[in-house]
Amino acid sequence: MTSTRDRPAFDPAEAYRTCLRVAAEHGRTYYLATRLLSPDRRRAVHALYAFARSVDDIVDNAESVSAQAQSAAHAAHRLDLVEHHLRTMIAEGAAPTASADAPIAPHILFAVADTIRRYDIDTAHFLTFLDSMRMDIPDTPGFRARYATMTDLREYMRGSAAAIGLQLLPVLGTTVTIEEAEPAAAALGEAFQLTNFLRDTAEDLDRGRIYLPTEDLAAFGVDEPMLTHCHRTRKTTKELRRALTHLIAVNRDLYRRAAPGTALLHPTVRPAIRTASTLYAEILTRIEKIDYEIFHTRATVPHTHRVGKALTELAKTPFQH
Repeated sequence: MTSTRDRPAFDPAEAYRTCLRVAAEHGRTYYLATRLLSPDRRRAVHALYAFARSVDDIVDNAESVSAQAQSAAHAAHRLDLVEHHLRTMIAEGAAPTASADAPIAPHILFAVADTIRRYDIDTAHFLTFLDSMRMDIPDTPGFRARYATMTDLREYMRGSAAAIGLQLLPVLGTTVTIEEAEPAAAALGEAFQLTNFLRDTAEDLDRGRIYLPTEDLAAFGVDEPMLTHCHRTRKTTKELRRALTHLIAVNRDLYRRAAPGTALLHPTVRPAIRTASTLYAEILTRIEKIDYEIFHTRATVPHTHRVGKALTELAKTPFQH
């Protein structure tokens, strides 16, 4: 007989549908790319995305009232709760129950824990991710709002981006050992993240953050007052334009280093990864096309182009939906 403790408090299928809705609303490029995956892999990727997004929302809510130390402490406590719930669910196979103090939606917690168990994903990747998210919470010991060097930034991205790529590997499947495929997967995660940082420089400044390495910016004559001036006037200086040119080249090198990893993945998932990588890297081209005016125009890939790319790859994908 199934005990009350082992009986899910909700429909597991609805848990995954909840994750799908989060992915469709917030992760447009990723969501389109998942249409190229088989249904089981698609559900798992949605669960991983929804979990990461929900944790990110906890951090964002803390930042929106960063002057209130109590809010930051509350956010840090919620991340601790996320880790506790996740560890418990994975270890005991228990389903979460809805409660007022739940750190994130129970449906999402269930789906991600189920995905971790199904695909035997190393829990360490989630703990590394949570550690990086703690670095984003003001008034906490690990908080950082500036990164001097690319090495410093990559330490943050090790959890915020590379760990996401490593979480995905067992879901996507590989033709080699997971360990052999990990460097390329981590590089692709970092490439996506750095693209976000370049595109979202203005939004990050609004949050009191600079995720572009300050020493790299300084090499081209860009300091924080200049960034603030550019943001206020919504105009890019020639110095910043040169710095962005350099950082885009660094970003493209990450995409190049990650590209060979696609061949190490299961053949049926390669079109999805190619699509996500191509569309995300195109954001860099869009930044160039707007003449680096990132404070005036948000660099985005048009919806019709994204859909067209996904449909082209979908037609070549060797499985039935």
